[in-house]
Amino acid sequence: MLNRIARFCYHYVFKRSSTFTLGAVISVMYFERAYDDACKYIFETVNKERLWKDIKHLYEK
Repeated sequence: MLNRIARFCYHYVFKRSSTFTLGAVISVMYFERAYDDACKYIFETVNKERLWKDIKHLYEK
């Protein structure tokens, strides 16, 4: 199974530099999105009840 995956990756992604570059760009875009969401979740979890969205109701009338 692992051999089939490696063969597929080599023939369709790594064999030509254009597809390798495209694969790298797409991978970076998805990684950036996932990393951003994870950091945002951690920040909001650590700062719960101290963010404006949590205390806005106290100051608006």
